[in-house]
Amino acid sequence: MERRCSWEARPRCASDGVLERVEEALSRLDLRSCKVLVAASGGLDSTVLAHALHALRGPRELKLALGHVNHGLRGAESDADERAVADLARRLGADFACERVDPGARRAGSSSRERPTPQEAARSLRREALERLRLRTGCQRIATAHQADDQAETVLMRLLRGCGPDSLGGIGETGEGGTVVRPLLAIPRAELQAWAREQGLAWREDASNDDPRYTRARIRRQLLPGLIADFNPRLLRAVGDLAEAQRREAEWLESLVDEQAARVFDRSQPACLGIRADAWQQLPEALARRLAKRALVEQGAGRDLSRAHLMRVVAFLREGRVGSEIQLPGGLRLRRSSVEAVRLARG
Repeated sequence: MERRCSWEARPRCASDGVLERVEEALSRLDLRSCKVLVAASGGLDSTVLAHALHALRGPRELKLALGHVNHGLRGAESDADERAVADLARRLGADFACERVDPGARRAGSSSRERPTPQEAARSLRREALERLRLRTGCQRIATAHQADDQAETVLMRLLRGCGPDSLGGIGETGEGGTVVRPLLAIPRAELQAWAREQGLAWREDASNDDPRYTRARIRRQLLPGLIADFNPRLLRAVGDLAEAQRREAEWLESLVDEQAARVFDRSQPACLGIRADAWQQLPEALARRLAKRALVEQGAGRDLSRAHLMRVVAFLREGRVGSEIQLPGGLRLRRSSVEAVRLARG
């Protein structure tokens, strides 16, 4: 049973820095005078986030609601998570809202190529459900409990699978146009756990988080501890700094893509994307690849894209013969009708 405690009434201790760092994050995120939906699973991280925001709500004029998404993947354990979050909301005096989703239904009825993995289905359903819960509770922001270990796991997982530079940006401190905020992103899980224990908090553990069938779990239990112990005790901060630098560079490059897209894309026809090919010879390679990716994503081919596809598109736009075409993921075809005009469409 989680014991109730009062931050204001207890003496300061070594892990009080957690609350100070959350306050710093709230300042960066300009989180003030609004109602925040805490995405609460019942686990350690979201329990700490809920208590930290509750402790800081007065000075920042915040109102809180707790939102829980029940995926139903662990039967009675999932239902117990839901009850635990409802009880936490009651004790914090916060609104509570819950929604049940079915990842299996999201995966049904699609081909193996298009079918999301169970984790992808759960993530997309959770994201959609949290937005509905935000609107239902009258909140302006959604606060999720991603922390520094999550960031390092994400970057390493993408690196091991093979990724482009943008993927090294990891998890941003904001998302969904600023609606989603992540105040714990720079804080290691060990510090959150120490703070929770000193506060006398209780939380629920999800056994699937340690299931070695999942890549993230193996990175968490097998790879990260060794890297931290043997190579760099400040690895979490180093990876976080790398992700932040990469995100900033990607944002700058995307602004250049926006400018070029407005110049070379013709979006006047709803069923296809027209592309001016005469400008591609002068484009730097990195910008040309990003512009090709933008074209394919706009036409619905994002999930199956690879670097090889992007290089093929760039080469075709620069050198493809008039009357020729290439086939691309998602049933797309890129056809050159003249030296300058190329058309990207399905079928």
